[in-house]
Amino acid sequence: MAVLAESELGSEAQRERRKRILDATMAIASKGGYEAVQMRAVADRADVAVGTLYRYFPSKVHLLVSALGREFSRIDAKTDRSAMTGGTSFQRLNFMVGKLNRAMQRNPLLTEAMTRAYVFADASAASEVDQVEKLIDSMFARAMADGEPTEDQYHIARVISDVWLSNLLAWLTRRASATDVSKRLDLAVRLLIGDQDSK
Repeated sequence: MAVLAESELGSEAQRERRKRILDATMAIASKGGYEAVQMRAVADRADVAVGTLYRYFPSKVHLLVSALGREFSRIDAKTDRSAMTGGTSFQRLNFMVGKLNRAMQRNPLLTEAMTRAYVFADASAASEVDQVEKLIDSMFARAMADGEPTEDQYHIARVISDVWLSNLLAWLTRRASATDVSKRLDLAVRLLIGDQDSK
């Protein structure tokens, strides 16, 4: 069963209902992490019937991965592109990686819930996972490109995304500090694209 994507929702009421469901999910996860996100609790908080919730999101994993996608979209939309113009690919990509790190580290319980769902999502949530991957890859590729990204920049962005996720998990499980994560990502970006002065 597929998740009803925003673009597939016909009416404003359906879009608003989906937004309320995701808002409720994020509020619950912010307070109690992955375990706190129960379908009945989400339905109650969003003021929808449990059956309605399941029509929009067939499982907790679908719900949380969709919330992660919405969060990445929000971060992307709020990014001041003028702050990323000029400079080197290294500087622009480091800016975007840093922005994403800070956003994800603001609320560890929410980040843990969304990331846990993303990491453990099975094939039934493949389209939601794919959407999240495309969002983060696009953010990183566009930061590198300072314009329209090349295919190679998308490939590099995919590798950086994987390194970023691995380090986010290390931070969430307290195997690495925020400083460690920042240093590792800086090194990964430097090794993949260099820190040359050229654009």
